[in-house]
Amino acid sequence: MAVLNVSVVAADHEVWSGEAKMVVARTVEGQIGILPGHEPLLAILAQGEVRVTLNGGESIAAQADDGFLSVENNTVTIVARQAELV
Repeated sequence: MAVLNVSVVAADHEVWSGEAKMVVARTVEGQIGILPGHEPLLAILAQGEVRVTLNGGESIAAQADDGFLSVENNTVTIVARQAELV
C-alpha cells in the first residue's frame, strides 16, 4: 500500500514530518483531501486546520496560517508562515 511522506513546516521550524495515509487541508478554493497517488498540485492555504491521518488510524492536527501546499510523487509539503500542533 502506498503512503504519503508529509512535512508540515513553519517559517522558522519543522512542525511535523512522517508517513501518513491521508492529509486534509483548507485552501483558498476550499477543503482538499490528499491520498496516495494524488496528482501533482500546488495550492494556497487558507487559515485553518491541517489534519494528517497516520497509517495506524491515529491523526494529528496543526493550525497553519498563510502558506502553500505542494503534492508530488506521494510527497506532501505544507509550508506556512506560522504553524503549530493543536
